[in-house]
Amino acid sequence: MTRVFIVAESARTRERLEEQLDARRIAVVGSASNVENAAEALAEEEAQVLLIEATSDSVEELLEILAATGVTRETAVVVLLDQSAPAWAGQAVQAGVRGVLSSEADGEQLVLAIEAAAGGLFVLHPDEVRAERSSPARAVPLELAEPLTPRERQVLQMLASGLGNKEIATRLKISEHTAKFHVASILGKLGASSRTEAVAIGLRRGLILL
Repeated sequence: MTRVFIVAESARTRERLEEQLDARRIAVVGSASNVENAAEALAEEEAQVLLIEATSDSVEELLEILAATGVTRETAVVVLLDQSAPAWAGQAVQAGVRGVLSSEADGEQLVLAIEAAAGGLFVLHPDEVRAERSSPARAVPLELAEPLTPRERQVLQMLASGLGNKEIATRLKISEHTAKFHVASILGKLGASSRTEAVAIGLRRGLILL
């Protein structure tokens, strides 16, 4: 059973989310009003996913706090946003966030997103995907100057699932050196400086299936 820690400023919201998840197959191991307090309890509670409710005008501050606490390195983070924030989904993924959903998501959507994030996948609400693709500030060409090969797209999908080079090599039955070569080629073609950024760009370009 997936273990989740909830962060929401409102006690009523924390109670609502806990009731939604407890009624399903999710174990809520704790809650807090802010990320700083949650960071201290995550390791002790052995939470796999940190579920955070945020407002659209506080997302930049949230990213800074997540970076400062380093929670995304140890725990999958899913953010519930009160309204679509164009271009924020990609930034969140680059910052290590595993999922961005609307705060209107129902219990079953929450469960699916939490389990996917715990399994190493990236999850975006359809509204966030549309906002990300339609935002002029984040618009990108549909075609790459040098397109990814079928194998590279396969590797990119595995990167989105959180697999390392050794795991990719094992699954594709290739050498780890070849896996590293594919990853390097993907970064170069996408103009990405990291694997996480490559995944974020892949999401915006529709190269990755969620």
